[in-house]
Amino acid sequence: MSANLIVMICLIILIYLLLVGQYISSIFLIVGMLGVFLLGGTQQLNGFLQSDSFSQVASYSLTTIPLYILMAEFVMGTKIVEDLYGLAFKISKGKKGPIGVITIIIGGLLGSVSGSSSATAASMAKITLPELQKRGLSDQFSGAIVAVAGSLSSIIPPSVMIIIYGVAARLSIGELFIASLIPGILMIVVFSIILLGYLKLTSHGGDITPEQEVDDTPKSRYIIAVAMGFLMALSIFGGIFAGIFTPTEAGAVGAFLAFIMAIIMGKVNFQYIKSALIGTTKISVMTLFIVIGASLFGRFISLSLIPRKVINLLEPLQDNPKIIIIILLLFYFILFMFIDNIAVLLMTVPIILPIIETINVDPIWFGVMVLVSCTIGLITPPVGTNVYIVGSTTGISIEGIFKITIVFSIITTIVVVGLLVIFPELITWLPNLMSK
Repeated sequence: MSANLIVMICLIILIYLLLVGQYISSIFLIVGMLGVFLLGGTQQLNGFLQSDSFSQVASYSLTTIPLYILMAEFVMGTKIVEDLYGLAFKISKGKKGPIGVITIIIGGLLGSVSGSSSATAASMAKITLPELQKRGLSDQFSGAIVAVAGSLSSIIPPSVMIIIYGVAARLSIGELFIASLIPGILMIVVFSIILLGYLKLTSHGGDITPEQEVDDTPKSRYIIAVAMGFLMALSIFGGIFAGIFTPTEAGAVGAFLAFIMAIIMGKVNFQYIKSALIGTTKISVMTLFIVIGASLFGRFISLSLIPRKVINLLEPLQDNPKIIIIILLLFYFILFMFIDNIAVLLMTVPIILPIIETINVDPIWFGVMVLVSCTIGLITPPVGTNVYIVGSTTGISIEGIFKITIVFSIITTIVVVGLLVIFPELITWLPNLMSK
């Protein structure tokens, strides 16, 4: 059987399994095992299953993931999301804009440690959407804000997506964290400006007329939440930037500070710790299974020589690397509309990275651009995954949400992607200043 025919058969099986809704880790394992067996035989397959699968998940870089997830579990267990909404409501004094902006910021913070845009959007739909509706925003606009905020899971460090890309591309995770910082803040700012402009120009604007609320939250909780959040961010990014911590050590420090915050707030008990550990274990194991499956799938891709064939196909364009970059980013944009973000990275990086190296493009810059494309693709019709998740979770009209998210998608593509292409230093400047 020819290699091309084997690749075609495996591709058809991959598409079929995606369409019937199989877990992405199972898809990678099934297609990878079949492909490696048909191309390399039993010996190649046994070699991977007996040793390589363990070495892939025993990577020191991957120990970063459970630590940041544990930090998120500790933070969420303190219920400070509701506190932040109460604080934003007090500050806003009857204005909808600050409530929307705080939702986008919360989406970035939650998404950065959840690793999955789907999980972030679903969680936010349950936690934050009732808060938005209670404070006077329409269902469609509330759903759009939640979908947009959840999409930030890809680009805001310390994102698990960034860790996955770093592991797959064999790059410094610390440099990727720092490189993503300015683009992540830029996207939050652009999303917030679009939100405020949309409110001003449409009937969604105006003062809030919510039901009468009784806010008996002590001011001390607000102070603790803001102060500890600032301290965690300063410890993680300052420590990595200054070379004091590795990304893994920074995750441990962040988790410890989140636990201290929970103690100060009086939330720590057996159930709190049990819930945090169970949540961390579930998400970490899910991610590691995806890594094992994707590694086997990557072995199949290498044996099939697909990267070399793609490079040969693009050879006439190698004198115009910008055209190749545009083609690749468009390719990623489309994939992120259909497939889970972690799966897309693990599935494509073995193919794309040799192309990036061939045209001498900085892989850190390209990786951040891919994550920006992911953020935008998740809210773009007709198949923006986050919009469907929010719609299915809340029962809000998907068409109504898309009418709003398309505005975010178009403006963000023009402004953010344009700025990062014209001024690549927005990505590369901070990593170049890092203490090596």
